[in-house]
Amino acid sequence: MNTAKLDLVVTGLVQCGDVWKRREVHIANGKITAIADPSATTEATRRLDVGNAYVLPGMVDAHVHSLSHPGEGVAASTQSAAAGGVTTIVEMPFDLAGPINTVERIKVKRELVETEAFVDVAMMGTLAPEGGWRAAEAISEAGAVGFKVSLFNTDAARFPRIDDAELRNVMAATGAAGRTVAVHAENNEIVQAMLAIEKERNPFDPKAHVRSRPPVSETMGVLTALEIAFEQSAKLHLCHLSLPRSVDLVNWYRDQGLDVTLETCPHYLTFTEDDHDAQRGRLKINPPLRKAADRQGMWERLSTGKIDVVSSDHAPWPTEYKDHEGIFANHSGAPGVQTSMAITLSAALERGPEAFNAAVKSLTSTPAQRFGVGHVKGSLEVGFDADIAVFDPDTAWHIDAGDMFSNAGWTPFQGIKTSGRVTTTISRGSVVWDGSAILGVQGHGTVVQSS
Repeated sequence: MNTAKLDLVVTGLVQCGDVWKRREVHIANGKITAIADPSATTEATRRLDVGNAYVLPGMVDAHVHSLSHPGEGVAASTQSAAAGGVTTIVEMPFDLAGPINTVERIKVKRELVETEAFVDVAMMGTLAPEGGWRAAEAISEAGAVGFKVSLFNTDAARFPRIDDAELRNVMAATGAAGRTVAVHAENNEIVQAMLAIEKERNPFDPKAHVRSRPPVSETMGVLTALEIAFEQSAKLHLCHLSLPRSVDLVNWYRDQGLDVTLETCPHYLTFTEDDHDAQRGRLKINPPLRKAADRQGMWERLSTGKIDVVSSDHAPWPTEYKDHEGIFANHSGAPGVQTSMAITLSAALERGPEAFNAAVKSLTSTPAQRFGVGHVKGSLEVGFDADIAVFDPDTAWHIDAGDMFSNAGWTPFQGIKTSGRVTTTISRGSVVWDGSAILGVQGHGTVVQSS
């Protein structure tokens, strides 16, 4: 037994198999050194007993856009992350200054992250159309834990479409580099045709956005990615899926032997298309919100382990990008990194222990493993980074924009009351959030390398 004095001991409910027991987590030099029965004799510089709150691994948010808008930045997004129990963000590569599709750009971004970040960051790369797949290995060696591409043409320069022929090359190259390729899966031809119709018909109806991206546009995109990944034996991750049918398709391919994971987001587990009536452009998200039956179906699949990851898809556009009367004039996406853990875990608790345990896994260990950082992140294990989120199920949270650290200045979850909230966040042994204030410092966060 290690008798050296510890830096910190955190005592609370720790998951032991499928049950939760009072345990203490021992921390020294930023690492977990033991998980033990509670003892008053354990010597530590600081002790933190959280009673019957849950002591969880810090969330690994698999989908964060810090630099799509210059008003956010890494500092704001990672402060918001810290306040939400997120100790690692997987940072997306579609930056306004230019997509992270070269070795030079990922090196510049790494320097920025290590200067500004309050929590740790895993960096995604992307691959330019027309031959950019040839850079996959070099960008991986420069620090990319994975790659993201889109089947829909969001922006020809920043967020371009990869066509099917190019996608075969991308999946071959990312597989050879040992990296997962994450795909925004919407069929470009269907969406573009429906956009033209809806822009002409009634561009001031917020539900025109929903109609412009019918369910088949998602499932066709999903099928394209799945079938090409199967052919190329690629490692595939499908981003922000909104439909139970999409989940079922992914699990069918998984049963066929494909190395595939999928994610959904708290907004698909919370809202429906009818919420556009009140929030209008603020809920314009791609893919769009769906029907109440779809929301219920997503919860059923999450609760039974068929949804691997819940991520925020944090897209912190300020309100001037979201409040145009014409729905199609608004940018797509919403801030969410600070609210994801509380929203998801509170709702999962209401559905029972199976749902709660599945939700915890989807927020922590699975995203860490998928993006190559599961050797140090996502689990409370000896030798892992001491990344901890304390979730108190009995501390209600009335979500308010004034509590957000994102520079977006708003939240789609405004006014929602959760039954629990994150009361403490610990990043590599340092308390960075105490339930009311950010205690971490800029530059504490570091870039996490893939194993």
